[in-house]
Amino acid sequence: MTDDKKVVGHGVPSQDDLRQVHDSMLNGLAQLADYFGFSKVMGQLYGTLLMNQGALSLDDLMERLNISKASVSMNMRSLEILGMVRQVWVKSSGDRRKYYEAETDFWQIITNIISGREMRDVERAIQVMEDNSARLLSALEAMGEQDQETARLYVQRMSQMQSLFRFAQMVITQILAQARQTDMTSVSHIELE
Repeated sequence: MTDDKKVVGHGVPSQDDLRQVHDSMLNGLAQLADYFGFSKVMGQLYGTLLMNQGALSLDDLMERLNISKASVSMNMRSLEILGMVRQVWVKSSGDRRKYYEAETDFWQIITNIISGREMRDVERAIQVMEDNSARLLSALEAMGEQDQETARLYVQRMSQMQSLFRFAQMVITQILAQARQTDMTSVSHIELE
């Protein structure tokens, strides 16, 4: 039996159990980050900070994940902008390195991401459709009959999409407003029918 596989007692996790859960969490957060359009490294960095009891420096993160300092620095900056990590002062460090800790208020993270990136993308999509519709409508008279028919179809379909995006904008706004008014720590179970 190796040191990693020590039997500690019934129901008590061994060092190997902790390592497997830690690695599984980092992998899961990397996959989740990738799913939402962020880099896997961002998920791993956030997971490393989240699963650590104290703040870590860029060098610590670089060593633990075996990635370049440039990658750590760039991805940590992105995590800071999203409000997922924050720079903290470590009293006993005695050096000039930057230390970071994970934001653990997950509703705050979701609110930051939705109100920032998602709303910005929805607004940008609406503006692009408005601009394109206006462009086609102003050029309509100069078009041939078949092109006019196609242009009208485009304008109609973009109008339908704009309605959908405006509805999404309204739903996002309502979710954010409700989240700000709700104590999410009291929500322990949601049953969907």
